[in-house]
Amino acid sequence: MSSSAAPVSPFDQSRYQVRCEWGQEGLRRLAPADVVVVVDVLRFSSSVTEAVADGPVALDERAHAVSRNGAAVAEEAGRGGALVLLGCLRNASAVAEAVAAEQRRRGRRTSIAVICAGERVPGAADAPVRFAVEDHLGAGAVIDALGIRAIDHTSPEAAAAGEAFRGLRSAVRHLLSASGSGQELLERGAAEEVRRAAEIDGSPTVPVLRDGAFCAL
Repeated sequence: MSSSAAPVSPFDQSRYQVRCEWGQEGLRRLAPADVVVVVDVLRFSSSVTEAVADGPVALDERAHAVSRNGAAVAEEAGRGGALVLLGCLRNASAVAEAVAAEQRRRGRRTSIAVICAGERVPGAADAPVRFAVEDHLGAGAVIDALGIRAIDHTSPEAAAAGEAFRGLRSAVRHLLSASGSGQELLERGAAEEVRRAAEIDGSPTVPVLRDGAFCAL
């Protein structure tokens, strides 16, 4: 007698190769994936992408201080055994190429979860993750770049993010600076950081999580 199949949730996106969700809760909702791309554009993914050029960046208390959500998502994804990459607007094409290379190495279709870190209201650590336009666009940039490489069996959620990026690509710089997260950084005097985070494919670097630290792939 054959064993019964594991139950499938309507929300786990297991039917699709490329999936997209929000925060740690979204990561848990999705079916386990071979590769998890964590997108926290302002500021974790973008800052670590620049920093790993000078050496590994530990996933420690300082990393959690930089990001309310991105570091926590990466840490949880790593415990699940996935290959964990950081994606952002600056390295979207490089991340997609790294995923394509991983699929070639495996010799089979590789599942990808693109997780938008989202944002929590300052001072409300237990608040739900809010929609962050910069992460939606960053995830869309990665998903679009995957599609260019024929990794395009996307869930509706992933397809919507990809289309949002394609449709708004020319307005990315304005949208990042005008977003809530962008305005928060501008108030701190970090305008240059926001500007750099909006540079599409400005970096060939892909941070990968290994032994509790991110290093350049």
